[in-house]
Amino acid sequence: MAPRVLVSDKLSETAVQIFRDRGVEVDYLPDLGKDKEKLLAVIGQYDGLAIRSATKVTEKILAAATRLKVIGRAGIGVDNVDIPAASKKGVIVMNTPFGNSVTTAEHAIAMMFAVARQLPEASASTHAGKWEKNRFMGVELFNKTLGVIGAGNIGGIVCDRALGLRMKVIAYDPFLSDERAQKMGVTKVELDELLARADFITLHVPMTEKTRNILSREAIAKMKKGVRIINCARGGLVDEAALQEALSAGQVAGVALDVFATEPATESPLFGMPNVVCTPHLGASTTEAQENVALQVAEQMSDYLLTGAVQNALNMPSVTAEEAAVMGPWLKLAAHLGAFVGQMTDEPIRAINILYDGAVAEMNLAALNAAAIAGIMRATNPDVNMVSAPVIARERGIQIATTRQEKSGAFDAYIKLTVVTETRERSVAGTCFADGKPRFIQIKGINIDAEVGAHMLYTTNRDVPGIIGTLGGTMGKHGVNIANFTLGRAKAGGDAIAILYLDEPLKPAVIAELQATGLFQQVKPLQFEVA
Repeated sequence: MAPRVLVSDKLSETAVQIFRDRGVEVDYLPDLGKDKEKLLAVIGQYDGLAIRSATKVTEKILAAATRLKVIGRAGIGVDNVDIPAASKKGVIVMNTPFGNSVTTAEHAIAMMFAVARQLPEASASTHAGKWEKNRFMGVELFNKTLGVIGAGNIGGIVCDRALGLRMKVIAYDPFLSDERAQKMGVTKVELDELLARADFITLHVPMTEKTRNILSREAIAKMKKGVRIINCARGGLVDEAALQEALSAGQVAGVALDVFATEPATESPLFGMPNVVCTPHLGASTTEAQENVALQVAEQMSDYLLTGAVQNALNMPSVTAEEAAVMGPWLKLAAHLGAFVGQMTDEPIRAINILYDGAVAEMNLAALNAAAIAGIMRATNPDVNMVSAPVIARERGIQIATTRQEKSGAFDAYIKLTVVTETRERSVAGTCFADGKPRFIQIKGINIDAEVGAHMLYTTNRDVPGIIGTLGGTMGKHGVNIANFTLGRAKAGGDAIAILYLDEPLKPAVIAELQATGLFQQVKPLQFEVA
């Protein structure tokens, strides 16, 4: 059955057509997002939900979204989506962070020009029939120092445009490497140095607890007198009350704001002040940007629903279509390894350690980790998936450790998964051969070569005669067909394991009979999701 998507906000017809062309059923109901009750009534029918800012995806909406797999936001901001609730539900939340980058950067540059030359006030004055040529004395951008806080995608474009204006550009970004700064042609500095040197300061960082009020009263006091500040990123990055005081005192010469701490901003201490340029969150408001993000979200959602590729997800590692094709068998293997130890473990898990050896160590480990953790968690919660599993693990205080190493043995690559509880550790390792089928290659330190089947029986015992006969005889007695059989032992007379591939699940009576023989230390039926 083809996946089904609801578009509950206004999206271009071209974007809607992308869904159809890709084989996704789509219902375009652009006003539905404004009606919470109607959305609540129909959301259970859809695998995907494409939105802008009008639709509010609350915990209540998500609870009713029984089929929902992905939410796509055409734009950057996802304040209208309850991401923690979506993650617990196992729903991927995507945005489109690059479709409006140029537009937002250009708006910041435009705002910088506007505040440098007092253009809005000069325009209003002239419209009023005045000719106040001497009132509006501006400053040049040429040779001025621009301080860019946040040199990521949008901030990087602003740096490039400012360099074209022959400005001196300094940047503060904890994630900006020296090599990257040199390539961009900017000088990397600490925040205090930027505040002291910049003639203009522009913000391009997300809103987090670390960046909230990054331009605080104390930060503004450290700035060069006569500085001009531009914020086209997020409201709340600047203390607006402190900014109003600094403007009144002459510490700040001008301000250009496209975003506010509270939006819609119907009142602000900055409104009506001289040389304060305000726009109603227009950073992404161009025809090109709105079209770009709509097309991008349609492509991303279609890719995920049809191929499993994950792009620009906020609550799951991204996996490109190319990665999905190569990693598919390894993702299945990670999930099977997790399912094995998850079904074998009946006490609280304290830690999960995952070792990647050889070629697999160069793959997208975050996605592989998520698959392994989901496999473990499904033993107690069948509804867990790659999105929700890491969240649940964190909530339970489980420590996740990842190790990668170069090829160290006979296999080109393998994954080893170890679960630590209060009383023991349990490990299992596996690999993928050329046929793409996952295989177990080590359990309890015992080397084996075992494919993964839907219904399996795992036993442990001392290496003594009669084990094979007992297993085969018991299965035959109860009419259970054995599709395959794998044995392994540490040494002659030592610990041994057996794995049986069965055509059907085992009944409790069969398990009880095997346990009653006294030959087995452990008798455990296992179930795996095998395509």
